[in-house]
Amino acid sequence: MIVKMLHDKGLKAEHAYTAAFVSIGLSIASWGGSMKLEPAGVSRADRWGIFVGEWAPTFFGLGLALAHYERNEDTLHSVTH
Repeated sequence: MIVKMLHDKGLKAEHAYTAAFVSIGLSIASWGGSMKLEPAGVSRADRWGIFVGEWAPTFFGLGLALAHYERNEDTLHSVTH
């Protein structure tokens, strides 16, 4: 299970939530930067913003999965100890 492996490597739900919020900021920054720095115009800027913006829901979903895993792990430890 990927969530268990990530949790065992030290990734916590808070890390995934932080990455989601950072990716929202990066989405806005990449859109704005593309608008100003690239001559391709609004369409390319929109594509960059949407591309980076797709990361946020992925990180939020991963955060929810990790939070669920952490909650279940804490329940198991409290029952057995």
